[in-house]
Amino acid sequence: MKVKPADRTLSVQEYYFSQKLRQIDQMRKAGADVISLGIGSPDQAPSENTVRRLIDESTKSTSHGYQSYIGIPELRKAFAGWYKKYFGVELNPDNEILPLMGSKEGIMHISMAFINQGDEVLIPDPGYPTYSSVTNLVGGKIRYYELDEKTGWMPDLQALELLNLSKVKLMWLNYPHMPTGTLGSFILFEKLVAFADAHSILICNDNPYSFILNRNYVSLLSVDGAKEVALELNSLSKSHNMAGWRIGMVAGHCEYLQSILRVKSNVDSGMFLPIQKAAAEALSNPPGWYEQINLVYEKRRKKVEEIMDILGCRYDKNQVGLFVWGRIPESVASCEDYVEEILNKANVFITPGFIFGSKGERYIRISLCAGEDLLEEAKKRISSYTDFVNLKSNSKK
Repeated sequence: MKVKPADRTLSVQEYYFSQKLRQIDQMRKAGADVISLGIGSPDQAPSENTVRRLIDESTKSTSHGYQSYIGIPELRKAFAGWYKKYFGVELNPDNEILPLMGSKEGIMHISMAFINQGDEVLIPDPGYPTYSSVTNLVGGKIRYYELDEKTGWMPDLQALELLNLSKVKLMWLNYPHMPTGTLGSFILFEKLVAFADAHSILICNDNPYSFILNRNYVSLLSVDGAKEVALELNSLSKSHNMAGWRIGMVAGHCEYLQSILRVKSNVDSGMFLPIQKAAAEALSNPPGWYEQINLVYEKRRKKVEEIMDILGCRYDKNQVGLFVWGRIPESVASCEDYVEEILNKANVFITPGFIFGSKGERYIRISLCAGEDLLEEAKKRISSYTDFVNLKSNSKK
């Protein structure tokens, strides 16, 4: 090439799922009937009133112009009401809520707003890969903090206290945790707020999974004094089956949000008005709507647990969220090779845990975003695959 790309592009790789989706697409074009159980893209529909509101608002001639960078008042008020009702958190809709085009975009906005070249960022291992890639893109320095099954996938704050934290500017949290399905707690958040306050660290909890197979809704912002040192991201992608709509929000102190707005207003524009109106409608869904969605996920989780059993994986039945996370048998040498073989031999794609960090190398993750019939078919294929592997292994003895 005559023009070289920016050095920052060398600090990141193409997103794992972007590569994998391309591979699966090529396999399907070649005739393979691949079942994908990798990505957490909800396959159930938003509520009927949400879709109806989108359609109604889209027919209005006044709905198609540019919108405010801070979102319409109706949407901000709806987010505030949602947080008050389910999390018990008071948020001023005028200046403590900033709607976003998805919370993934919010990770970039927050990082650009607060991280200078060389600032250090505490990132969970295992954790969402975007925390690391965005930190690299903005010139920050990654400091991983390990989460371990033996300690319930919780941060070891005592160990962190022993480190030099003078250059740490930001700490990413994600409870309920992805990929492990671990639920956070008010006590944990109290400790984290105290930790952040003592070391002048801004902590951000990425909180999109609270409503999936969980009734214990906990927000980092519910802790006294949290707004002085904390932000929280949330999204309608998982909780309201609206992943493709790209609707998220960040909540916190008004001055923090002003800093984020300086970045956001130079990067994107306001969301399509009918989408904002429909999102406000979705946030008014009654508790029974969430219950019906979770009844479906409960049935699916049983199927996924059966798949985990066939694969000889160990898993926690108390996980919450959109996935089941399981530890592979010790007899399996490489998780990456194991998952690749299952994809090629059984035509079922599941996610290897190594993509979430070194502490995920002995784990796999299976999504609940597939119907029971599809999960049953995946179960049959994997059962046939394991039978073949066992037969092959026994013949060598």
